[in-house]
Amino acid sequence: MYQVKNKLLVTCALPYANGPIHLGHILEHVQADIFVRYHRMRRKEVYFICADDAHGTSIMLKAQKLGISPEEMITSVKQEHQKDFNDFTISYDNYHSTHSEENQEFLEHIYNTLKKNGFIKNRIISQLYDPEKKIFLPDRFIKGTCPTCKSKDQYGDNCEVCGAIYSPIELIDLRSVLSDTPPEMRDTEHFFFDLPIFSNMLYAWTRSGTLQEQVVNKLQEWFESGLQQWDITRDAPYFGFKIPDAPGKYFYVWLDAPIGYMSSLKNLCNKRSDLNFDEFWNHNSKTNIYHFIGKDIIYFHSLFWPAILEGSQYCKPTNLVVHGHLTVNGVKMSKSRGTFITARSYLEHLDADCLRYYYATKLSSGIDDIDLNLVDFVQRFNSDIVNKVVNLASRNASFISKRFSGQLSDQLEDIDLNQKFIDAAQFIGDAYSKLEYSKAMRKIITLADLANRYVDQKAPWIVAKQKNKEQDLQAICSMGINLFRLIMIYLKPVLPNLVRRAEIFLNVELTWDSILVPLTHHTIRSFQTLCTRIEMANVDAIIERSKNNITLEEY
Repeated sequence: MYQVKNKLLVTCALPYANGPIHLGHILEHVQADIFVRYHRMRRKEVYFICADDAHGTSIMLKAQKLGISPEEMITSVKQEHQKDFNDFTISYDNYHSTHSEENQEFLEHIYNTLKKNGFIKNRIISQLYDPEKKIFLPDRFIKGTCPTCKSKDQYGDNCEVCGAIYSPIELIDLRSVLSDTPPEMRDTEHFFFDLPIFSNMLYAWTRSGTLQEQVVNKLQEWFESGLQQWDITRDAPYFGFKIPDAPGKYFYVWLDAPIGYMSSLKNLCNKRSDLNFDEFWNHNSKTNIYHFIGKDIIYFHSLFWPAILEGSQYCKPTNLVVHGHLTVNGVKMSKSRGTFITARSYLEHLDADCLRYYYATKLSSGIDDIDLNLVDFVQRFNSDIVNKVVNLASRNASFISKRFSGQLSDQLEDIDLNQKFIDAAQFIGDAYSKLEYSKAMRKIITLADLANRYVDQKAPWIVAKQKNKEQDLQAICSMGINLFRLIMIYLKPVLPNLVRRAEIFLNVELTWDSILVPLTHHTIRSFQTLCTRIEMANVDAIIERSKNNITLEEY
């Protein structure tokens, strides 16, 4: 898995356009961004794209509640999403929307191709209908008492108390969430994608090294139970794209959402004359396509999406990178506890790099859930980055600035130690490439410990008081600065804000290629504060802000 070629297309799951970005979203986008930034440092040709998922019943109803059109709402939300990602230094080449001309063109082309090839079937089905609101109800718009454990107020697809999965009509005392009245069954014609016909292809593809082993094991359950035809239709009223030659019928949001990866790339290609869309998505493409997704949408990305691509003669992704859910202080994010934290609430009080680093210390190639322990978050960043990494620069820079006008010595004081830092590049690079960020962070902080031990043993503050030791003092502190430089290179994919400030201080751009070239006979600038400690008061303010946040999605 993860045999990276020289040309990569990287995507994240499309955020839904009916609410703000929260720290669960940020986990995924940071994971992908670190991967992208590392491979850009290694001179790979990388294109990083995303878009808002802008269709569906939820968006239509949320816009109605706000008294605006769906188009107005998704435009406003997209601007907020882009600002949040930008302020978390997520380095997208393009951020688009599924409500776009490109997406409609691809959607209709793919649908017509699937239909022409016999992969679209139609039949009459019965669905729950709200006669008061005059709308067919998605499962999540139906509530009732769980037929298994008898818990009340459970949604129409599964019980959040006992975990039972059921059909909406199995609920006891079921009612519409929209009108709080009992729904009724009505017949309607729908179109289905014939997923089972692709079973053999999908079975082979999911075992080709594209997926993590844990994901493959999960998929085995679905193969054993048998794949089912997939309903790609929704009835009016609905916000989305109409199905051609089918009055009152719309494409289901989950059909056009992944096509948003293609349309966002096409939009980028339209802006840049040097990019050719077919080099990425044609059936014989040599591009590595990475989809970063959460484990809750495995089914769509590992079965429906590759089957649709196969059936419409486009290439399938080469890698699905699946991550676990985010918990806060060991439990599911909670609005009442203030731990359902939006990106903006966080950014009002802390630098994005702090959370980026903490996520990196937790992320691996597995799909286990990741916990944001807020006390550990504060202690980890302060201990690792402030006390060990940044302090390494400050304790050496003061002597270089005051005693040597910012001039570093002509030679390295400890060549063997410097080589040990250089040798770590292979391990750290492999860890980044294999998405084992936590291993990379542990190695980098081990290097920071070695660098600080070197400074402690050489004790420049004592050497500075001795006569005729100017050259020794300059050599020791220059060595400390060079070790700091290497640590900053290794942390550049994770901490772009901090590294940008470090580059100003070091008066040089930090690149992976420069690992072998030490800073000797070089002038640095005077040291300015690179980052400050996190105080629990900052975190408390975020929690309090989140408790009062009333802008979260309601559908």
